[in-house]
Amino acid sequence: MLIVETLAKIRRLYRNEHKSIREISRELRLSRKVVRKALRSDKTAFSYKRQHEPRPQLDGYIARLDLLLAQELAKPKRERLSYMRVFEDLRDEGYAGGYDAVRRYAQRWLTERSASLQGLFVPLSFTPGEAYQFDWSHECARLAGITVQIKVAHIRLCHSRYFLLRAYPRETQEMVFDGHERAFRFFGGSCRRGIYDNMRTAVSAIFVGRPRAFNRRFLQLCSHHLVEPTACNPCAGWEKGQVENQVRTARNRFFKPVPRFESLDDLNHWLEERCRAWARTAAHPVQKHRTVQEVFEAEERPALIPYRGGFDGLHEVEVVASKTCLVRFDHNRYSVAARAAGQHVQVRAYADRIAVFLTGEAIAAHPRCFGRNQTVYDPWHYLPVLARKPGALRNGDPFRDWDLPAGLAEIRARLKGHTDGDRQFVEILSAVPEAGLEAIVILPRLR
Repeated sequence: MLIVETLAKIRRLYRNEHKSIREISRELRLSRKVVRKALRSDKTAFSYKRQHEPRPQLDGYIARLDLLLAQELAKPKRERLSYMRVFEDLRDEGYAGGYDAVRRYAQRWLTERSASLQGLFVPLSFTPGEAYQFDWSHECARLAGITVQIKVAHIRLCHSRYFLLRAYPRETQEMVFDGHERAFRFFGGSCRRGIYDNMRTAVSAIFVGRPRAFNRRFLQLCSHHLVEPTACNPCAGWEKGQVENQVRTARNRFFKPVPRFESLDDLNHWLEERCRAWARTAAHPVQKHRTVQEVFEAEERPALIPYRGGFDGLHEVEVVASKTCLVRFDHNRYSVAARAAGQHVQVRAYADRIAVFLTGEAIAAHPRCFGRNQTVYDPWHYLPVLARKPGALRNGDPFRDWDLPAGLAEIRARLKGHTDGDRQFVEILSAVPEAGLEAIVILPRLR
């Protein structure tokens, strides 16, 4: 077969240097027939494909090999045998040929049967208010000078392409609930159907075919907002292709370069404004003469199910409060009222806060901590303990960085020089639950 370089040499020698076919044949050590072929054709490259590939050893085993390959194609991809294993099985049945012949045949056989449908998709169309798509992505952000990995919830309306991004530290169920609440408030309502992948925070079990078992709390969220949840087939990202593509485009648009903010709240406020700004300027992919914002306002917003108010999107666990008035949740500890020590309490986790209940009564509320092995105190929880052990005021961990009102801080400073100053200060603190802080802070004015 003539290669491109040889073909070019023949033509240059003949047309530029005016050499004869015999001279070119001798110089390049080619037959005159080959030289004539190169000169008579205008092709810049020649290729040769064998019409029939002889398989003297394999031909007698083609039917058996076809059967083995058909059995493997029917299996899940991770369970299929390698070409070497298929060759070994064929050899055990008497095949005396080599591995390469089996490999070439198997590759061609699988390509012919799988390539026809592989990579082909059906374009999808959605009516206004029909469906939204939800997905997560992992991004990087710099918060308070530290580079961290964040999880970003993507909620996208399928008809208008209007979307919201919301960043969270985790992908837990309470974050899923909060993301939906923020999105439905942002859009002014919800769609009739929600399209998801098979994330564990929503799907409890995957059955053969389309049926799914959604978990109870997720179904409560969908019931509250009148949404019918739909789960995609495994490894079928094209079924929610809009939000899959959005993950890539949003990363390039909003997270390159890495955004820098002091807190996650600041980042989320910026993301919300960027989503609005994008919708005002981006052309709709179908109605190209209108922006995404215009299609949303004119067609999708009127078709949405009106926002029904917030869903109590919490994750609740029952734990026992320790003797140090602490409960453990998600690798961190939070203080509770002293009367709950040693009792079973209910910890309700939200996306941004922790609430603790004892027989239905709220006994603690804290901002949620997402680190590990950290302790969040409310010193007022330990007031009954201080009344019995006032000496703990000096070295107690909950009181180490107690941010007292200015009046109380002045009282504490004055009493430090007294022998029983801690006891006196604890007696003053004990009056706060009944009299209130306003009545206590006027004491420094009395001389």
